[in-house]
Amino acid sequence: MAPEGIRTILVDDHAVVRMGFMLLLKGAGDIEVIAEGESGEDAIKLVSEFAPDVTVMDISMPGIGGLEAIDRILSKIPDSKILVLSAHEDEMHASRVLKAGAIGYLTKRSAAEELIKAVRQVSQGKTYLEPSIAQRLAVHQFSGSNSPIDSLSEKEFKVFIALAKGQSVQEIA
Repeated sequence: MAPEGIRTILVDDHAVVRMGFMLLLKGAGDIEVIAEGESGEDAIKLVSEFAPDVTVMDISMPGIGGLEAIDRILSKIPDSKILVLSAHEDEMHASRVLKAGAIGYLTKRSAAEELIKAVRQVSQGKTYLEPSIAQRLAVHQFSGSNSPIDSLSEKEFKVFIALAKGQSVQEIA
């Protein structure tokens, strides 16, 4: 019998995206997708139920969302290893995810090999950051400039992003 692979859960609100990532990870040979979900609530439930080696999840999902899900997962199971796979390519989102307790951040525009590499590294408890984001985070960190955005709660941050995208206060409410 072959050795068990890296037991992984995929959580993304887009079924087609999950299917693509599942096929990609299966092709790696040493990664096994054991469950999938479509919301932050699903992530919490599945991590509690399956105790995966790695949880790969988006942060922009319906319901409580990824940041809150990370917080709740880690409060229940502190040694959970979470890799965020997001469409957000800015260092603000990556920084918030790492502060919440995830140990990896990768954008959905990354090469397929990067996802496989990230899952393997996170499964070993090592932090993984997409190189371009890691560089921007390092520059931001060493520049010493603290942004007021860093102190916003998850809900305040969502409202800030919606305002930045041009949504009205009425639309956001």
